[in-house]
Amino acid sequence: MKSLCRIFLCILAFILPSATRSFAQQEFKLKGVLFENGSKIRIALAVISNSRNHYAVGSSDLGLFEIRAQLGDTLFITKRGFNDLTVVVSSSKDLVLKLNRGNMLNEVLIKGQAKEKDLRDIEQDFKNKGSFYAGKPPIGLLSPFGGSPLTFLYELFGKTPRDARRFRKYHQTENEQTHVDQFFNKSIIAKNTGLEGKALEDFMIAYRPDYEKAKNWNTYDGLKWIAESYKKYKDSLN
Repeated sequence: MKSLCRIFLCILAFILPSATRSFAQQEFKLKGVLFENGSKIRIALAVISNSRNHYAVGSSDLGLFEIRAQLGDTLFITKRGFNDLTVVVSSSKDLVLKLNRGNMLNEVLIKGQAKEKDLRDIEQDFKNKGSFYAGKPPIGLLSPFGGSPLTFLYELFGKTPRDARRFRKYHQTENEQTHVDQFFNKSIIAKNTGLEGKALEDFMIAYRPDYEKAKNWNTYDGLKWIAESYKKYKDSLN
């Protein structure tokens, strides 16, 4: 009997570590909420991405998110106007994360391809949840010949399509502002005006062009805008 017990304990000692490792490596749904550091303001439409499985989600209007993860994964949280945040998943407990508001006038580091991929992943997630038209269904779905009126109504009034519409608008805004940043950022302005510190920040706030003005610009157009704006800025000081 004692021999059987010893055998059983040996088998248990062998199996338990393997089972524990197997469990630890299983993916689970990790929930979290984003706040602005130092306040109770929740952060909507931040992008939360997992570097291991390349899965990405957006935070809701209440700053809530849910993402597939496993212990040891690294999450990257990005949001325009805030400093990026990196978090290592150490447990399956809900996360409460706080982002520091960044200096929006810092030189923009164009991370176009990586960021664009995260945004595409979020759009794909909406499709996986059943919203194929991002909340803007074609009128052809109402046709009695091969159409789908139920799909049309769902895309107009369903929660997932509504979130998809909101995210698509955010995605468009992000792309537009990234385009403007190529021609109007701290490094280029400082190099061509000599401004620095608070004077540089004031100039960037006062003379930043909107997307409609800058959408067809090339490098020359951007430098021309900075030169003309700098002249107006000096005149205003006088």
